[in-house]
Amino acid sequence: MRTGVRHQTGEDDAFSRYQELGGIINEKDCKNTWARAEKATEFIESIIGQAKEIARYAGIILDNSGGVDPKVKLYAVLRADNKPEDVKHHHSQMSDQRLFAEALRMLGDTDALNKLADAYHKVGTYCPICLKVIESDEECR
Repeated sequence: MRTGVRHQTGEDDAFSRYQELGGIINEKDCKNTWARAEKATEFIESIIGQAKEIARYAGIILDNSGGVDPKVKLYAVLRADNKPEDVKHHHSQMSDQRLFAEALRMLGDTDALNKLADAYHKVGTYCPICLKVIESDEECR
């Protein structure tokens, strides 16, 4: 059984769950991100700070008892990626909040994902997760 970043599901199950939650990162990049986050021991402090601030704003409790919280690890790995020259769309182009949402989806953490959407997806404002101005009670995903 793997601990830390990955849940106790198999890789295929984890990716399927990620897609069910609205994830848009391809399978190869997801698996690569999970593997790198599991092995990572050092992170860019400004990226860690950004993730902590997003979590605080959304009321998401981080568990740093085993080091860096898995949500923050995944976000940090995703945020630190550079867009390859031959790729038109890449997760490095996402807003910080949207990328944090992808990390939550990768973990299958629906409670935290709902808190994040509740914090940022408000009628009359621009939502950095779904990338639109909210006009009604539409869902953010």
